[in-house]
Amino acid sequence: MITIEQSIRDGKIVDGMNFNQKCWALLSRIPAGKVTTYADLAHALGTKAYRAVGNAMNRNPYAPGVPCHRVVGSDGRLTGYAGGLEKKRQMLESEGVHCENNRVNVADRFTFARGA
Repeated sequence: MITIEQSIRDGKIVDGMNFNQKCWALLSRIPAGKVTTYADLAHALGTKAYRAVGNAMNRNPYAPGVPCHRVVGSDGRLTGYAGGLEKKRQMLESEGVHCENNRVNVADRFTFARGA
């Protein structure tokens, strides 16, 4: 039997998941070297609850395997990481994401397929 945790790590949203678990499942889909935004995550979940997405990232028990460090502000700002922004920057740069003045270029960000 596949558990909720395994579904999260596999990037699959399944029945019985709460909002945070759905957020974490979507995080698992973001490849190394890419970022997405809180707004993109909220949109993929069919909501405008950007702050709720941020709260889910803050409570992510599966990090860094479920990569909340790959989520940035809509303007590319590195925001809100439990390990600190310097750690977030280091993790992103180690994956090949260029950071300048605590911002990344979101023009080439990862987006989720419709009906995530």
